Amino acid sequence: MRACWLLPALLLARAATAQVQSDGLKQGYWWYGPKSARTEPEPMTEAVPKPVIPPMAELARWAPPRIRKLIEDQRDYAATVLTVEAVADFWKLEDFARRKARAFAGVTQIAMLQHPELNSKSANPMVGEARDQLAGAKDDVRRHYLRAHAGEFALVMFSRTSCGYCRVQWPIVQRFQEEMGWQVTLMDLDRRPDLGGRYGIEVTPTTMIIRRESQQRMIVASGVEAYPNLAQTTYQAVRLLTGDIRPEQFMTGAGEEGGFFDSLGLGPVAATDPRAATQDMTGLSQPLPDGTRQ
Repeated sequence: MRACWLLPALLLARAATAQVQSDGLKQGYWWYGPKSARTEPEPMTEAVPKPVIPPMAELARWAPPRIRKLIEDQRDYAATVLTVEAVADFWKLEDFARRKARAFAGVTQIAMLQHPELNSKSANPMVGEARDQLAGAKDDVRRHYLRAHAGEFALVMFSRTSCGYCRVQWPIVQRFQEEMGWQVTLMDLDRRPDLGGRYGIEVTPTTMIIRRESQQRMIVASGVEAYPNLAQTTYQAVRLLTGDIRPEQFMTGAGEEGGFFDSLGLGPVAATDPRAATQDMTGLSQPLPDGTRQ
């Protein structure tokens, strides 16, 4: 019986000895391999090459991205070597960029004088009296447009009994009714909680315009909104829902169509605009194969 378990033990010992001899290490069931010595990596020193700065006459012909790259390289080099010469070269490049930017601004001013359609002053005078007259003219356009659509739209304000801000907003909505002739309605969500989910109302007060005999509606105010802002946003919302403007023109105010503040004044600016298929970004039609334009 003893020989039965002794023979396998001898075979295991011989296998372990053969493993030690083949590996040259003390490995196996009763031994551990020697612990390898850890070698610390040598510290790496990053060498920053010295940029080659061309003469200013040549630098003037470089494109801005290339100049910016040279300035960044010189900055990194100067911060690495910290010599007076390297730092001075960096600031010389910065001075060149400053002068180039000032030159661009000067030429821009001449371009604005020769092309007033590119200048906001043509549509937004800075003189006090002129601004007052412009604001009055915009109010007249807005009021006439909203009154013309009074029978087509209605204004609804959603509120709650516990909403203190609603008591501030409701008189503003009533003023809109008096000046524009619209029907306005106050809806209490405490009495009609189903309306909140139906119209997607999450906060009160919320003011919404609803188009009669249609599913079209749009929120024009969330929270308390001053009367001028409420009138302006409602004006823009009606124009959007009636198709008088595109979404890109939502910030185009009354009387600004086709002018400096009209985002589509010179043509399409978005790929979703159907006109983009036949016009370029400056409003000119695409050239035909013979060189003429459509």
